[in-house]
Amino acid sequence: MANTAEIETIAPVTAMAPGPIGGPGAWRGSDLRKRPDEWIYTLSQAEIAELDDAMRQSFAKPIMEIGKGEFPLPTLGAVFDGMRHELLSGRGFFLIRGIPVQGYSPEESARVYWGLGAHFGSPRSQNAKGHVLGHVCDLGSRYDAMKSPSTSRIYQTRIRQRFHTDSTDFVSLLCLQKSKSGGESSISSSTAVHDEMFRRDPELLAEMYKPFWRDRRGEVPPGRKDYYPMAVFHYHAGLLSAIYARDYIESCERFPELPKLTERQIAALDLFDNLTESDKFRLDMAFEPGDVQMLHNHQILHARSDFEDWPEVERKRHLLRLWLCPPDGRPLPDGFEERYLQLDIGDRGGIIGGDSTLNVPLEPV
Repeated sequence: MANTAEIETIAPVTAMAPGPIGGPGAWRGSDLRKRPDEWIYTLSQAEIAELDDAMRQSFAKPIMEIGKGEFPLPTLGAVFDGMRHELLSGRGFFLIRGIPVQGYSPEESARVYWGLGAHFGSPRSQNAKGHVLGHVCDLGSRYDAMKSPSTSRIYQTRIRQRFHTDSTDFVSLLCLQKSKSGGESSISSSTAVHDEMFRRDPELLAEMYKPFWRDRRGEVPPGRKDYYPMAVFHYHAGLLSAIYARDYIESCERFPELPKLTERQIAALDLFDNLTESDKFRLDMAFEPGDVQMLHNHQILHARSDFEDWPEVERKRHLLRLWLCPPDGRPLPDGFEERYLQLDIGDRGGIIGGDSTLNVPLEPV
């Protein structure tokens, strides 16, 4: 474990933006909820047929060998290229609606989703088990952020998820089955929250540019420690990127050698959370089966309400998840290397454990 002197010297220096960022990524939920046509794209019957044809052709190869070239979309591919540009340079999110998953087998749903994702980026491992296709559902696990690393991940439960980002450029969800009640997705623009913090309290905003200790929760890459320092906001190459998960910050309290959060740090985190969760900044969306949500993690925070599930196994809430690395992503500062492991555009992000082997589970495990 690190000693006190080492802990005090390893924190990276993070550049601070000179002022509010603005632009199309600094949206507010109170505005966009009035204009759903701007961020919901409903597939036409011809586009659904194109996806279906590509999916059925894909059975010639194992899922992990399917890339963009193995999943041809003659007309829809150009639409997805435009969406990728919107993710990277615009609003930072959208919702695709209409994939007929209720008529698909589990493998067919996985293949059509994987092939769609290949038009946005290459898949990344989502946990130390090497899962490049994730299953977001209640496995009956108990989650406690302050417990030992053996605790389950929160996406395997029914409890509320606080606003956070994932360790990848893009995160996507495909809804296979919705819950009996609850489970709505919420997103907020980290850029808009940053700009509001600048207006309200620049000194607390400055705290968010300083490193917080973060817990790896037992998913420790080879040669790394159980924890690492990283700021929430990073201003690099003229772009603002955010990386945040308060549960993983607070669970560092379990390491006696690490300093406790200061009052100013807690005040900064509280202001950030209060803005992110407010009606002014938050945008809620209820998934329907066949919906695909796409988010740019560097500028979008996401959360989920708790939910009540159906008693029947076949009706339980079930989403598939992809973490994707686009070929044309933004440059990231050196501070991201501790979490992303490498910073190469087109090949970074994800979670790798000591003995991870990439795999595609077709059922929740």
